[in-house]
Amino acid sequence: MGIPRLLEKYRNVIIPAMMETFKISNRYAVPRLEKIVLNMGVGEAVQDIKILEKAIDELALISGQKPSMRRAKKAIANFKIRQGLPIGCKVTLRRNKMYEFLDRLLNVALPRQRDFRGVPLESFDKGGNYTLGLPEQNLFPEIDYDRITRVQGLDITFVIKNAKSTEQAREFLKLFGMPFKLKE
Repeated sequence: MGIPRLLEKYRNVIIPAMMETFKISNRYAVPRLEKIVLNMGVGEAVQDIKILEKAIDELALISGQKPSMRRAKKAIANFKIRQGLPIGCKVTLRRNKMYEFLDRLLNVALPRQRDFRGVPLESFDKGGNYTLGLPEQNLFPEIDYDRITRVQGLDITFVIKNAKSTEQAREFLKLFGMPFKLKE
């Protein structure tokens, strides 16, 4: 198995472009993708655990890695959630799997979204990390549309290391090919 396409692009194109744009002298000070975290919140799992098991299987297909089950940290009476109940699943991708997932997300999944105009610019946190919410899991070709029992959204968080500002993180993702919405 060779080097992922986007990892080569990062090493050969993105690092020199970021060094030139932001006047960074050391290539190790350039922002880099540390990990990608995929998260599915499945509140309906309180009534039926099979829904959560199906979500875990689908997230495993999408990521290529077995997700971990997430449990409620606090009890919330309004949602009938007790502490310790399983309410979601998550998976953390690093290294080659992370770049391969990013490649599939940018080139396959996002273009398949109906009426897609780009991802929002405002979803950066203070640390320069970017969180993207997808409305449905069937954007990924690994999911068989006929076997879906219910449409489930998922959150994708890109953890970016060494980003000094939101502007740096935005430019970093833009160089990878992230289709941000144009300002109106």
